[in-house]
Amino acid sequence: MTAFGARLEAAMDRLGPLCVGIDPHPGLLDAWGLPDDVEGLRRFAMTVVESLAGRVAALKPQAAFFERHGSAGVAALEEVVAATRADGTTQVIVDAKRGDIGSTMAGYADAYLREGSPLAGDALTVSPFLGVGSLEPAFRAAAANERGLFVLALTSNPEGPSVQHAVRPGDDGPVAVAAAIARHVAARNAAELAGAPAGTGLGSVGLVVGATVGDAVGRLGIDLAAVRGPLLAPGVGAQGAGPAELRAVFGSARRAVLASTSRAVLGAGPTAVGLRDAAARAVDDAAAALR
Repeated sequence: MTAFGARLEAAMDRLGPLCVGIDPHPGLLDAWGLPDDVEGLRRFAMTVVESLAGRVAALKPQAAFFERHGSAGVAALEEVVAATRADGTTQVIVDAKRGDIGSTMAGYADAYLREGSPLAGDALTVSPFLGVGSLEPAFRAAAANERGLFVLALTSNPEGPSVQHAVRPGDDGPVAVAAAIARHVAARNAAELAGAPAGTGLGSVGLVVGATVGDAVGRLGIDLAAVRGPLLAPGVGAQGAGPAELRAVFGSARRAVLASTSRAVLGAGPTAVGLRDAAARAVDDAAAALR
């Protein structure tokens, strides 16, 4: 198995820079004519996998919508992970946003990143807001198992800036929390990519940067191109971000962007044809915007 950054880059080159979320919340289940129970959840999620695996670069099941159905829901998440990974091209990003300290973080890393764990996709979203160093067990597990991480940096929720934009002392003077996270991730990718020509290849640790954060990247002094890792960009489509927003937020780093959408594609279900047509349009739109 190759490193996650290389696998994702290959998938993006082949299938386009799009990630489709698998978000089986009650409203979408109802819109698809499915019951809000484990069977409805499973039918929804597996329809998305069967329709889109091999057609988009990544699928991103949101763990919360599976966990709300208890152990049977978690079993459905395991099935989604296994089915997506069996495709061999489409990467599965488990969107669980785990973040804790010490042995607890090590437990999450073991569950979501260890080879052989039924919950281990190709990558995991993690939260650094207990201190980015608290994620060390996840960094170690991801590297050991050739998996990836997407570290939250700039999120689009209105409460995010109170933490992410906050300024703290740094080695080179005051630095925003989000900028410090980006520098930490950049250093890890630089170590992974040591020896590779500058500007080539993606490291296996990415950032989550909302496509609707406006001028925050520039205002906070964040160099996204220096990260040299994938940039997962939620907010595309139904949440309002289009080509202009993607270019404004990501600038020269936009070739590393994996645009993430959910409702714009999922709303076209429940038929496979509807999902595939919507995903194909979203791929074309993202590719055009990120050239």
